[in-house]
Amino acid sequence: MRDSAQRTRATAVITVHKYEPSAYDEEAEGPALTRIHVEESFSGDITGDGGVEFLQAAWADGSASFAGIERVTGQLGGRRGTFLLQDAGTVAGNIVSGDWFVIPGSGTGELAGLRGEGGFRANLGEGAQVHLDYWFE
Repeated sequence: MRDSAQRTRATAVITVHKYEPSAYDEEAEGPALTRIHVEESFSGDITGDGGVEFLQAAWADGSASFAGIERVTGQLGGRRGTFLLQDAGTVAGNIVSGDWFVIPGSGTGELAGLRGEGGFRANLGEGAQVHLDYWFE
C-alpha cells in the first residue's frame, strides 16, 4: 500500500442510464438472487462511461447485498484509457453504498499502472456521489 500523501482523490457523480435486473434464483424463503446490468456515466474528476454487471441478494424488505465488476472508459487525472472497478455494497432503506477498488493490472492506455480504492453512496434513484483515491505504479 502506498502512503496516503502519494494518493490523489478523485470525486465524481454517476448518472445511471440503463438498469436491467434479471432474477435467476427466487426461493419461497430467503433472499432472491438477481443479475443487474447497468450502464452509467461519470462526471467530475472522473469522466466517461461505465458498464457493470452486479450479482445481488435481495430480501423482501428491500435490503440487499451486491458485488460487481465495472469497466470505466474515459479520463482520470487528465489521462485517457480504461480500467476495471470491483464493487461490493449494500442497499439499506433508501441508501445504496459500498466500496470499490481498481483491479490491479486492468488499466489501459494512459491509465496503465492505475491502482486505487474508494467508495460510493446514493439515495435510490439519484446520482451516486463517488470517490477514488488513486496512484500509479
